[in-house]
Amino acid sequence: MLAIPEGFLYVPQFFSSTESDKMFKVLKEELDWKHQSIMMFGKEVMQPRLTAWYADEGVQYTYSGRLHEPMPWHPLLDRLRHHFASHFHIRLNSVLANDYRHGSDSMGWHSDDEPELGKQPNIVSLSLGQSRRFLIRRRQDFKQKWELSAEHGSVLYMSGNSQHDFQHAIPKEPKAAGERINLTFRWVGQ
Repeated sequence: MLAIPEGFLYVPQFFSSTESDKMFKVLKEELDWKHQSIMMFGKEVMQPRLTAWYADEGVQYTYSGRLHEPMPWHPLLDRLRHHFASHFHIRLNSVLANDYRHGSDSMGWHSDDEPELGKQPNIVSLSLGQSRRFLIRRRQDFKQKWELSAEHGSVLYMSGNSQHDFQHAIPKEPKAAGERINLTFRWVGQ
């Protein structure tokens, strides 16, 4: 069992390699990927990855200084949403898809703690493609860190105080030559 903080549950091989390969191909080819700007330290910069936001009608999400209007559910994303909601016994009405095209694409330290996610959000994170380092650190003591490998077909379920007490990141990995698609399903309050 991998030692990670309470509120984080990592399930390697949640989906088989064959299932994961098929999903990766469909998502890469069919999602409406965008390369957008975000606000960082008061400056507008391009995100170091591609993104796509899908959700129930009327669900809006604001992060990194940008309001995101949802696209209608892609059939595969909708099936996955219902599968995870049933498996973890939670509600999910949206997904943020990230395409890390190579090892230089990344996500800095952050918590998914926007007000519209509620005090204890449930987030289901599916990784497909290239394995990448996933880092966790305690907000009150940055020296307390954990690391796992977000592998092809794995799921990381974050719940409870995971977003209040911790931050997470996907650092740059120049030697990671392959592409990684990550889906983070969540409930955004309406």
